[in-house]
Amino acid sequence: MYVKDVVVHNQVGLHARPATFFIQKANEFKSSIWVEKEERRVNAKSLLGVLSLGIVGGTAIRIIADGSDEQLAVDGLIQLVESGFAE
Repeated sequence: MYVKDVVVHNQVGLHARPATFFIQKANEFKSSIWVEKEERRVNAKSLLGVLSLGIVGGTAIRIIADGSDEQLAVDGLIQLVESGFAE
């Protein structure tokens, strides 16, 4: 299991378009991946799950992966979040 925290810096947070990019990236990996905000954990490959967290700009989230490419998965998603989803 590989875990890292990141702060979402883009203004809109993880809403419709950025969330779609996030899920597409998560689906590139074989590992099981979760996103955690406070005490809630959802499947990072589920649009409804990610949207249900209500992640806005400035929110700290935790990305957790478990599987054969767990470190690549977490680092790839962290990089996407830190890029501001190219917005």
